[in-house]
Amino acid sequence: MTGISVFEVIGPNMVGPSSSHTAGAVSMALLARKMFQGTIKRVDFTLYGSFAKTYRGHGTDRALLGGILGYETDDLRIRDSFSLAKEAGIEYSFSVSEEEDVHPNTADMHIAGEDGKKLFVRGVSLGGGKVKIVRLNRVEVEFTGEYSTLIVCQSDRQGVAAHITKSLSDHNVNIAFMRLFREEKGAAAYTVVESDEKIPEEALECIKENPYVSDVMLVQV
Repeated sequence: MTGISVFEVIGPNMVGPSSSHTAGAVSMALLARKMFQGTIKRVDFTLYGSFAKTYRGHGTDRALLGGILGYETDDLRIRDSFSLAKEAGIEYSFSVSEEEDVHPNTADMHIAGEDGKKLFVRGVSLGGGKVKIVRLNRVEVEFTGEYSTLIVCQSDRQGVAAHITKSLSDHNVNIAFMRLFREEKGAAAYTVVESDEKIPEEALECIKENPYVSDVMLVQV
């Protein structure tokens, strides 16, 4: 009887045995990859709960690396993501945490670029391949990546939200959802805008003109 690798195609949109532990892991890491601006040189992953217990057997480690490499959930290259990451010059590590006050399918991704830029992303796999991002750097957020998503890094100051909405309106972007997440009043904050349509790059340049906006990240769907 011929054995079947855990990384054979199980369904039309997934490589691996588990939608939560493989497809979800790919999706959250791919979102992190799309948010990071620049060339990734190193990623340190911390795994929690069932991710921590079964990540080798379910291929969560390969799946996370595959997402960082830019692969979709059905990309067969996920099976070779260890060697492909090495070829791409990406260093990586995996560690586990015994912290229990988090969703059981949680992964932290500490991403560093060649220019010294860093980004911390915490993702959660919800089952069925669905995910959400719940933390960026020190700020708790919440978005799924199912819509074109604009993340504005800013100071929590009056008038920034109005500037963002006007910039998007001027470029004919219809806002489906818009939420502000902040560390504390007057401190670092993120405005997350989700749209049913692609968000033009010109709108981003307009948003950056506000002096309280420090960075803009865009995940297109």
